[in-house]
Amino acid sequence: MEQETGASCTMCGRSTAEHEKNLRFQLPDPVLQSPEQHLVPGAWLSHENPNTSVMMQTPDLGPFVRALLPIRLAGGRKITLGVWVSIHPDELQRAYSVGWEPEYADLRLTGYLANAINPWGLLGAPVELAVRDTEQTPYCVSSPRQDLSDLLLNEWPHEILDEIS
Repeated sequence: MEQETGASCTMCGRSTAEHEKNLRFQLPDPVLQSPEQHLVPGAWLSHENPNTSVMMQTPDLGPFVRALLPIRLAGGRKITLGVWVSIHPDELQRAYSVGWEPEYADLRLTGYLANAINPWGLLGAPVELAVRDTEQTPYCVSSPRQDLSDLLLNEWPHEILDEIS
């Protein structure tokens, strides 16, 4: 869907650019709250820094992968959050081994959201990930927890944009 520069949404009056945006959490909340964050000795990042990394591991806190969490808005718009998901160490090894291979297209992971998503919270919510596009990180596709499942499946009013962080 193309965006018109400077166009206003007919449903809420906001700029349409606010609707199709992507927000990216820099670090998992447990890492952000630790004294040395990602700089602790023994920490590993898949890329140069946390903002460009798609995988990381820190001693005592474990491994994390990036995932995309789409939030559908009324009227066919959406925003996408780049979240971190805590996964089992074996899953990190598997994700890393196929991350740049054709098998990446079939990657599915399970883990726990490692970022609180305001206004819902959801830190620690179980989530299932699947690759939808081999040029992107996996997507959050389902959850056995009802509030996260509702977030993934339902459309939300545009006013929710004021609360998301």
